[in-house]
Amino acid sequence: MRKRLVTILAVGFVFLALTTIAFSQIAKTAAADIYSQIELFTYALTTIQTEYVDEKTPQDLIYGSLRGMLSSLDAHSQFMDAEEYSELKTETQGKFGGLGIEISIKDGLLTVISPIEDTPAWKAGIKAGDRIVKIEDELTRDITLSDAVKKLRGDPGTEINITILREDEFKILDFTIKREVIQIQDVKDVQILTDQVGYIRLTEFRENSAEEFHKALEKLKKEDANSLILDLRNNPGGLLNVAIEITEDFLPQGALIVSTKGRRPSQNEESIARTTNHKVLDWPVVVLINKGSASGSEILAGALKDNKRAVILGTQSFGKGSVQSVIPLPDGSGLRLTTSKYFTPSGVSIHGTGITPDIVVEPIAKPEATEEKTSEKDIDELFNKVEQEKSEDPAMTKLTQAEKERRQKLLDDNQVQSAINVIKGIRVYKTLSQPGEVVKPEAKTEEAKPAS
Repeated sequence: MRKRLVTILAVGFVFLALTTIAFSQIAKTAAADIYSQIELFTYALTTIQTEYVDEKTPQDLIYGSLRGMLSSLDAHSQFMDAEEYSELKTETQGKFGGLGIEISIKDGLLTVISPIEDTPAWKAGIKAGDRIVKIEDELTRDITLSDAVKKLRGDPGTEINITILREDEFKILDFTIKREVIQIQDVKDVQILTDQVGYIRLTEFRENSAEEFHKALEKLKKEDANSLILDLRNNPGGLLNVAIEITEDFLPQGALIVSTKGRRPSQNEESIARTTNHKVLDWPVVVLINKGSASGSEILAGALKDNKRAVILGTQSFGKGSVQSVIPLPDGSGLRLTTSKYFTPSGVSIHGTGITPDIVVEPIAKPEATEEKTSEKDIDELFNKVEQEKSEDPAMTKLTQAEKERRQKLLDDNQVQSAINVIKGIRVYKTLSQPGEVVKPEAKTEEAKPAS
């Protein structure tokens, strides 16, 4: 027995020794491979510096190498020089110069994720999904994301010419857009649309978005809202922690919001809903998304969908589900590096796929009235408007004319109308599934007849 035990232990030690040697050999091979490639890089760098027709500084060559290296990884990783890194930090604070579009590289083409509402690009008619094929006179084939951002930005008041391929309409369109300092208003159109249905449009997730969103919820509660349409259409995302904080307002404590998975165990994380004073109680909630909804808005929509907390309505979202970590470098430059990917609570990867709505509703563009048709209906519309104002909800009479027009535009939106109908259906279902006491008919008593 002792001899057999000694044999087993000896075999175990031999196996352990062989495994250690193997791993050590693999590590040495990997290190040798890295050193040989670095030697190759150094040789190329030295050759370029001494033989290239124009003199280049070491920084020019190293920065160019880093740009190429990062762009070869994926569309969202990039090297940023000190100026670009500083601009990135400015962007998250909600004020920067440019056109007002979020862009990405998709299918190898420079693509508009979403125009930011009320910015020059939005007013010019740029749409989510547009492919930017030319900036000024230069084609954007093989352009990097950082180079595209540099070309599109400029001093406020200056103009830029871009050419757009709009695939769903098979059109090539030219735009001349004047750059402006972009002021971001994250939370917009906070109001009661109809019948206690509250509405909030969330345009991006930035530093103050959660605070502004909480104020919007409190406003709707004071106005007796009992349901919510959360509009995330054309919301390109932003700060992950802010998206998670807003998502917590809708979920019970302990509910899974999103998980991230990367190569290192430290990158595998789960975000769990904490307690918050801003819970939306048991309101029915409908979330609107479209192909311009990306990143943080997809996390929010995916969390509410998988936790069965909201009905998702609209069209397929963009599918930007990767995490970029911003890593500062010693000389003031930085890396934006994809380090992990997002997964919804049910374990579905967002990246490249997006969120599928529970109810698919394609947008319907309202046809423009012709001059002739408008003139025929002028008188009828005038009287209808007078009657409408007479019967209008007293709370709505406080709105300015611009606010009334904005509200009417939302009510004319077929996706918003569908969301209102869904909320009304949920209310009816709740009433049917939670029956109250049965009301019995009152007993009829005969009236006393006068004595004859």
